[in-house]
Amino acid sequence: MQSPTRMTTIGPTLPSFYLDKRLEDTDYGLHLFTPDSDTCMKWLDTKEVASVVYISFGSLAAIGEEQMEEIAWGIRNSNYHFLWVVRASEEDKLPKNFLEETSEKGLVTTWCRQLEVLAHKAVGCFVTHCGWNSTLEALSLGVPMVATPQWNDQTTNAKCFEDVWRVGVRAKIDDDGMANRHNLEESIKEVMEGERREVIKKNAVRLQELAIEAVDEGGSSDKNIEEFASKILCT
Repeated sequence: MQSPTRMTTIGPTLPSFYLDKRLEDTDYGLHLFTPDSDTCMKWLDTKEVASVVYISFGSLAAIGEEQMEEIAWGIRNSNYHFLWVVRASEEDKLPKNFLEETSEKGLVTTWCRQLEVLAHKAVGCFVTHCGWNSTLEALSLGVPMVATPQWNDQTTNAKCFEDVWRVGVRAKIDDDGMANRHNLEESIKEVMEGERREVIKKNAVRLQELAIEAVDEGGSSDKNIEEFASKILCT
């Protein structure tokens, strides 16, 4: 009778290019939507280090129209450069004239290669719905976050990176159950230039270092994969 194999952990499961760099795989090889990578990268290249707020709520989250409006004006009022991914199915929820009023400060796109964006030196903050993929990518790339969780595990993830990992803040919810423009603006400013900025960035960079250490040669993930593969080959 074959003895049971103990459970082991691997990861983060990001393309090697963004972590240990032992492989030249820069992408997952799959996108649900067509990314406008050239436009995003060229725009980011014109911005200063850590000066851009990146906003994305993933491929599934459907933001209510009122909440979308609060997010939009919170971003504008923060007065930072911003790159906002708004899926084509969500574009009609943007406030009237928002694109025209913010054209000098921001870029709105329907999709992007998120890893490329998060790894760019111009990005200083990630406003996220706290989906696990986005959370893992931001942690692995050392990007501070502003949490706006929507459902399921996202609230737990938000709790972790504000109170456990201390790599970001969660936008406060008002009496209507929304992250209003004022609270969102305050949260963005706290991460970008507030009193906790240095601590948040330091913690984010430390977790990035631990992610690289885990997947690099001799790291915990690397050892676990080797052990698993050896057991399979020996059976």
